Amino acid sequence: MSTLLELATETAIAAGRFLKQNVGKIKQIDRKLGQETNLVTEIDRKAESMIIERIRKRYPQHGFLGEESGGQETDSEYKWVIDPLDGTTNFTHGLPIFCVSVGLEHKGELLLGVVYDPNMDELFTTEKDGGAFLNNKRIHVSTTNKLGESLLVTGFPYDIKTRTDGIVAHFENFLKASQAVRRLGSAALDLCYVAAGRFDGYWENSLNPWDMAAGVLLVQEAGGTVSDFRGFPSTIYQKPVLATNGKIHEQMIEMLARSSK
Repeated sequence: MSTLLELATETAIAAGRFLKQNVGKIKQIDRKLGQETNLVTEIDRKAESMIIERIRKRYPQHGFLGEESGGQETDSEYKWVIDPLDGTTNFTHGLPIFCVSVGLEHKGELLLGVVYDPNMDELFTTEKDGGAFLNNKRIHVSTTNKLGESLLVTGFPYDIKTRTDGIVAHFENFLKASQAVRRLGSAALDLCYVAAGRFDGYWENSLNPWDMAAGVLLVQEAGGTVSDFRGFPSTIYQKPVLATNGKIHEQMIEMLARSSK
């Protein structure tokens, strides 16, 4: 494990344990401007501050992009992309499906990723060209090669009440075409579960960089495929994402094209 990955791991675990200790102790829930269902608490903010402070002590010159604090650019070639609490709605309801996600870019390329689920005590880690791991054991995507036998997962954007870009149609079509579809409420865990072979595929129309920085690299390093909805190469700065075991990728692209018409 590199020094950078070791720091990311220690930091994510500390923040995750802080989250778990504070379930049910929220003093105030705010709604982000213009997004009635996009929640933020003092716990989110504190967790992000903890993460940034720990990293900055070791690497004061590095840049940051956090869900709560936004971008903190520097002249460094390194940028940490952080979601201190992925699954805030679950967290506020006491539903134990949430995590901490920490990714690191170097010159715009994903270098490493860590996702920690404090409820299951599951630590997902990866480095570029180094494989993907769950609690230090290598993981791989599933071998399912038929969409009809696949277990899929998705998420919905906070502005779904006003969206008309095929979100419901995608969901309906995949419900009919697959074995089943799940919706956990944590994009980072959705991607981790694809990497670990628990899900065969994941799609979502509108994600932010911090939602997927660590998870995208985990899927790729576990042998999976990540693209936009048309199958073209994508980055964490493009909102639609399709992540699969690779074997059902084209089948999912065809289904997404069908429900976009």
